Amino acid sequence: MKQLSVSKNMALTWAMVITINVVFAAGNANAGDPANHRIFDSGQQPNDVRLNAPIDLNGYFPFEVPPTKAAWKQRQEELKQRVLVATGLWPMPEKTPLTPVIHGKVIRDGFTVEKVYFQSLPGHYVTGLLFRPEGSSDTKRPAVLCPHGHGGRQQDYGEDKMDPLIASGAELHRESGRFPKLARCAQLARMGCVTFIFDMLGYVDSFQISDELGHRYADRRPEFETNDGWGFYSPQAEARMHSIMGLQTWNGVRALDFLASLPDVDPDRMAITGGSGGGTQTILLGAIDDRHIAGFPNGMVSTSMQGGCTCENCSLLRIGTGNVELAALFAPRPQAMTAANDWTKDMMTKGYPELQQLYSMLDAPDNVYCEPMLHFPHNYNAVTRSIMYSWMNKHLKLGQPEPVKELDWKPLSKEEYSVWNDEHPCPDGGPSYERQLLQQLDERDRAALFNHQPQTSNETQNYVSTVRAAWQTLIGRQLPKAEDVQRAKGWKEVQAGYIEFGDTLTLTTHAEQLPIISVYPKSVEWNQKVVLWIDGNGKTGMFPNGTAHPELLRLINAGYAVVAADLFGQGEFTTNGESLTENITVKNPRQFAGYTYCYNETVFARRVHDILTVAAWVGGDEHSPKAVHAIGVNGGGPLLAAARTIAGSAINAAAIDTANFRFTNLSDWKHADFLPGAVKYGDLPTVLALSAPNKLWIGNEDQLPPIVAQIYNNSGQPKAVTSSSNSLNLTTEAVDYILQQ
Repeated sequence: MKQLSVSKNMALTWAMVITINVVFAAGNANAGDPANHRIFDSGQQPNDVRLNAPIDLNGYFPFEVPPTKAAWKQRQEELKQRVLVATGLWPMPEKTPLTPVIHGKVIRDGFTVEKVYFQSLPGHYVTGLLFRPEGSSDTKRPAVLCPHGHGGRQQDYGEDKMDPLIASGAELHRESGRFPKLARCAQLARMGCVTFIFDMLGYVDSFQISDELGHRYADRRPEFETNDGWGFYSPQAEARMHSIMGLQTWNGVRALDFLASLPDVDPDRMAITGGSGGGTQTILLGAIDDRHIAGFPNGMVSTSMQGGCTCENCSLLRIGTGNVELAALFAPRPQAMTAANDWTKDMMTKGYPELQQLYSMLDAPDNVYCEPMLHFPHNYNAVTRSIMYSWMNKHLKLGQPEPVKELDWKPLSKEEYSVWNDEHPCPDGGPSYERQLLQQLDERDRAALFNHQPQTSNETQNYVSTVRAAWQTLIGRQLPKAEDVQRAKGWKEVQAGYIEFGDTLTLTTHAEQLPIISVYPKSVEWNQKVVLWIDGNGKTGMFPNGTAHPELLRLINAGYAVVAADLFGQGEFTTNGESLTENITVKNPRQFAGYTYCYNETVFARRVHDILTVAAWVGGDEHSPKAVHAIGVNGGGPLLAAARTIAGSAINAAAIDTANFRFTNLSDWKHADFLPGAVKYGDLPTVLALSAPNKLWIGNEDQLPPIVAQIYNNSGQPKAVTSSSNSLNLTTEAVDYILQQ
């Protein structure tokens, strides 16, 4: 369709729009299809970036440095909250007793090794090895946490690989070099650091969650997808932000707690370093935990591949961001890394310069470093480790002579490195444990959120503040600025009693475009009020069977203007014949929501974004109407409820038919209404409650949800919300409510 003109600032008043002359319609007679309420020609879709192939973990993830310290601080806070929400740690759960057990000391030249297990959650054990400098110390020592990454802490190159590795310079010692992850722990201990390497889920002594489940999951498990007892990767787990990545992140937080609790550790001198999957964990812990003062996230700080394992992806984490920017959250604390002949190979020109720019802006230019080592493949080899040793030597103030030379040592036997034995039996795991663990996580999070039933006024205020912040992350968009919404004229049709306009709206900041229909009264004077009609069928919901809905006519005859849009995935978005699933899910055979929703918004979130765009256009400039109301019907109610949470008083009154919808009842993460985290943060009742203190009518609920009444009462506006349980004529009741405003 040819676009005739664009108004960036909504310069026309609504009254002027109504009186646009008929020449406009005649001049664009061949565009769209007014008779079928189409804005675009048959087969044409909106010019919307969201119709491109979805982003996957192999996309391009540049880091754009904000222009000022203040802008970076705001972005840093926003992203830290995103990481916490995505990993299931918003709000931060209660830290239960670790009850650590340390046993089986082994002595080597210059250091000792001890076996460790503790409970990151009651009954859930973290295992690992604790390396300490030999001898006692009168002063507390620095500490280094070492998440190991894939291959496990006991990763063994194999004897046959050592000659070529040594010849290439990748390793130095035939014995200890076979076990590169333990080699760095031993050397850090020899340098004076208490060092803890803990098992990722499913590796070595971490048996309760299997390696197959934690890192190799591929196919859906229907028996783990019931509300009576769900497991990881299920829609129920995703709706509560429970993931393998989240559990491993929590284990990392508790591992720092363990180190800080040791009598020989200085909690003000802790650092973290890990490679590959351990580098991913290092990035996340650097983003959310302020306790450690230095980091060396190796092998995963990249604008390219973001981590291919299920344990490196979780819903919401990298929407609009990537590993370089997530690593930047550690700034201005010192961190270093290397670039190898892998997905990090472009770091010296894409990623590292931006980190240098940020650190310079934060007055700490020497606190970031990347060493190019493109002659090596993906690694955390002896050369990389030597760079890390120097970094820790400097920033932990170890006082070791440079260059630090890694020394050889006799590797540990299986008996020496195995945490579990007859005296320390391995705890139970398996499918029943998995279900029990997910139930425990759910109960833990409900406790952190006052069980979704806060009692006192202060508790209610805290609950509202916490869940509102969470929903802002789940939706991922604020109300746009009116000047960022451009209207392009399409066609005009004069009908009996009203004038109908078919236009497009483009949100220029996000390259999103919507087909919209605006209907204005002709027989009566416009009352300067506009109603947004949010319908599960898009704009054609105003025209069932091709004719104006009786309730639309009632609004028009009362002097209201009414606006409806095809939201993402509705109406004219679907003319290419593809399903919503084909439009939104990445091409990955492993059936894991995190591979899609780690990088892309859900259909539900995108539709909420579109409602916000329309609301901003209608009410955003100096000529805006004196009231903007909205009705959500025919499946549009939950969308409007979520949009109202963000828009607040920009929508003066909202009438929402919930159809008794609940996110918890969805059985497929590919459903158009699926939204990660929605159940954790109160489901639809809490979303409705977040409209307080603004005017709200709720239809199709047996009674006003208790949390809605409670939060409206606490806001001082208990009469601003009303409800109806009538299952018939709810659209009529919704319009009745709007007509009373």
